[in-house]
Amino acid sequence: MAALTSTHNTSSESGLAAGVATYVLWGFLPLLFNLLNHVGAATVVANRTLWSLLVLGVIMILGGRMAEVRAALRDPRTVSSMALAALILGANWLIYIFAVETGQVLEASFGYFILPLVNVATGVLLLGERLNRWQLVAIAIAAVAIGIQAVSIGGIPYVALGLALTFAVYGYLRKTAKVGSAPGLFVETMVLAPIAIAFLGYSFVRDGGIGWHGDPYSLSLLALTGPATVVPLLLFAFAVQRLKMTTVGMLQYIAPSITFILAITLFGEHLNAVRLGSFALIWVSLIVYTADSVVRRRRAMA
Repeated sequence: MAALTSTHNTSSESGLAAGVATYVLWGFLPLLFNLLNHVGAATVVANRTLWSLLVLGVIMILGGRMAEVRAALRDPRTVSSMALAALILGANWLIYIFAVETGQVLEASFGYFILPLVNVATGVLLLGERLNRWQLVAIAIAAVAIGIQAVSIGGIPYVALGLALTFAVYGYLRKTAKVGSAPGLFVETMVLAPIAIAFLGYSFVRDGGIGWHGDPYSLSLLALTGPATVVPLLLFAFAVQRLKMTTVGMLQYIAPSITFILAITLFGEHLNAVRLGSFALIWVSLIVYTADSVVRRRRAMA
């Protein structure tokens, strides 16, 4: 019995370490994209797709997991779902990198703060789930926060809403697809690869050469987008197998918190009183939502 308890604790500790590492890496990802702001968002996404495909291909082959990929490709329903997921994931990457390049990192962090609540709304709209009273309160507060954010920036927060909506829909599609995390991303990057190659080919012709790909510094950074995409994903897959979902839910706030801090310190984005108010409200809504989730899980376990 003691050995089983020790094994369980070790598994939980390793899962927690992997989970924290995942969200810390995601939180600092804007640093890499900021170094690539001279390249262009579309070019970065194209390279991120191809380098991720290369890294994942090596991992799939060495891990003997290509059978999972072939099984997914044999199912037409899975292929169509993954193809749609790939396009939405590509859109999410494009919006995020565009946000970093154009100095909208604060709004990007806001988007990922509202993501858990958008996921709840997605469950209601697409899965027929019902909201309880506290979830309704949390979403109502978030709606007010989004309105205040719109007032602060003088328009609809397209970046924040775009990031939250695309990732929520992507999460829904991945949840319903019968394929694992790493093989699924491999299939998605396979779908995006022809688009990425076509764009790079077009840009080479348009620019009369390989452009920034001929610069060793820029090429090295572009190559880093592959492991920077794949490593956190693998850590995340490792973590969710060993942690309670409530723990994962708490950890997910690490990444946007780091991004928020980077935006107002390193990137020098302005946080006025109105915008701070919108963040304060979204934090309140997340506290309500998280507390409700913890209470409901404890009741279910009891």
